[in-house]
Amino acid sequence: MTLGPIAAVRVFVSDVAAARGFYRDMLGLEESYADDGVLVFRTGSADLVVEAADPDDAEEAAMIGRFVGVSFAVTDVRAVHAALAAKGVPFDGAPEVQPWGGVLAHLRDPAGNVLTLVQLPDDAA
Repeated sequence: MTLGPIAAVRVFVSDVAAARGFYRDMLGLEESYADDGVLVFRTGSADLVVEAADPDDAEEAAMIGRFVGVSFAVTDVRAVHAALAAKGVPFDGAPEVQPWGGVLAHLRDPAGNVLTLVQLPDDAA
């Protein structure tokens, strides 16, 4: 048995409408599906599924506003950081060169989930 590529990554939010404005309008991701509590965005390699979680339910609330480990590959992290920051996307700081040679910048969605922009070492100069 061999596992296939990752099909989707899920991120949990308390406000789907705010998430739509952020992921579609600010980050520019293509929305491919939507219903009352789920949005699906195409990223080119795996879908990003943004799913409503009830902030009044302790178990579900624990899934909102976390470091989700989702990294979006970019070829120029500093340029993307500047463009998104100009749109009002909140970042935890400036892009930082990593010991392994890549460059990372962490941003937050309206629910406080932390996403990462990554410029791989081959693109970092």
